[in-house]
Amino acid sequence: MTIRPAFKPAPMLLPIVLLLVAMVCFQLGAALAKQLFPAVGASGTVALRLGIAGVMMTLVWRPWRLRPSAREARIILGYGLAMGLMNLSFYTALERIPLGIAVALEFTGPLALAMLASRRPADFLWIALAALGLVALLPLAADARPLDPLGIVFALGAAFFWALYIVFGQKTGDVHGGQTAALGTVIGALVMVPVGIAHAGAALFAPALLPVACSVALLSSALPYTLEMYAMNRVPTRTFGVLMSLDPALAALSGLAFLSERLSMIQWCAIASIMGASAGSAVTNRRTASPLLGE
Repeated sequence: MTIRPAFKPAPMLLPIVLLLVAMVCFQLGAALAKQLFPAVGASGTVALRLGIAGVMMTLVWRPWRLRPSAREARIILGYGLAMGLMNLSFYTALERIPLGIAVALEFTGPLALAMLASRRPADFLWIALAALGLVALLPLAADARPLDPLGIVFALGAAFFWALYIVFGQKTGDVHGGQTAALGTVIGALVMVPVGIAHAGAALFAPALLPVACSVALLSSALPYTLEMYAMNRVPTRTFGVLMSLDPALAALSGLAFLSERLSMIQWCAIASIMGASAGSAVTNRRTASPLLGE
């Protein structure tokens, strides 16, 4: 009788699946966060997300054991500030424009960072593809579906802070991993919670909001950041980048399924163009490090 060896999945299968789960969680969390906007606004939602996620991640990663040097402390501070401002800009954009478009515009941040890391001829193709998608998303034509200009500005602001978040995160993530993510979340919460209280006041502490707020914190921060930290060191940079390029499409589908946000064919094509630029950049750019999950 021949005994067949037990089936063993490819070493990358589990981290790839976990990374996809993390990306889906992000978009579900963003869709769920919109339910909090009428009660506490974007800044209040950010305060709840980061505050609760900070507690969750502190319990999991125990960052108090971290003993950073003075230089590392400055980097972690920048990482936390970038995280808080990225989330505030992104949620403020979500108040004004559809989820899929906000994520696509935000994605130009890490994409621009990737382009700056290489001077290959193929990069000009990805820059042109990204620019085409960006222009297509802007309501330039007379008959274009209107988009709130301020929403576009905040989404591009989120792109800028996402790029900073990646820069700071790459300088610390390889050394301290999940502890850095937890500490950065706590720093972001310390900055954003006062802003949320100033905007929403006592409504921020309404018990009725706690279940949704905890779900947003879990889906948008605690769970995906933890899964991402596991996956990042086990998935090649190119694979990571190509998978991340799915984010705008997942966001658009999440907005359609949970928020009834319907996009025009041109907007879908624009999102696909930005996704193609991101995937192409990840495949051809050897120097670009894996972008950290954002939003």
